[in-house]
Amino acid sequence: TGGGDPAMNPRLRLAIDKAKAANMPADRIKYNVDKASGNLEGQALEEIRYEGYGIGGAAIIVDTMTDNKVRTVAEVRHAFSKYGGNLGTDGSVAFQFKHCGQIIFAPGTSEDKVMEVALEAGAEDVVTDDDSAIEVLTAYTDFEAVKNALEAAGLKPEVAEITMRPENTIELTGEDAARMQKLLDILEDLDDVQEVFHNASF
Repeated sequence: TGGGDPAMNPRLRLAIDKAKAANMPADRIKYNVDKASGNLEGQALEEIRYEGYGIGGAAIIVDTMTDNKVRTVAEVRHAFSKYGGNLGTDGSVAFQFKHCGQIIFAPGTSEDKVMEVALEAGAEDVVTDDDSAIEVLTAYTDFEAVKNALEAAGLKPEVAEITMRPENTIELTGEDAARMQKLLDILEDLDDVQEVFHNASF
């Protein structure tokens, strides 16, 4: 909801921020926004989620935006089957992930300050990774409020996104890890694919 105006559509604003961070050209961003909101001729795009399994039974979620479901499912299924995975049914792996907000700060950021501001704003958890990066987790409905509170306090995150966070991970090594990476790369390179989430660790 919110249409093609980023001010009225937090999800759209987040997608634009992400595209800018990836150095996507402004005209390409505008084209994608117009196409998704139906401002260009032809059908508005439809968001479709696919679920499946990768190498070693690792769970994969593929979020797409498409104007042709038949083409998209064929491409996604082909990628899974060709590179050692298996496209599943709706709900087959989603239960292994948590839909949440994730805000990550670089090592060296004040953990006390992040924790104080984040928890006050409604974050669910603040954890410090092995490399001293600080990760703030929120309910996806609270993400925008927590992100805004942190930025208002002068804390600039490295990453701020709505994500599907795996509840548990599956460890892959050697050849299995390489095959899984190949499958993920192929899926991410498909034109209609917006996001790929997985629970593999390698």
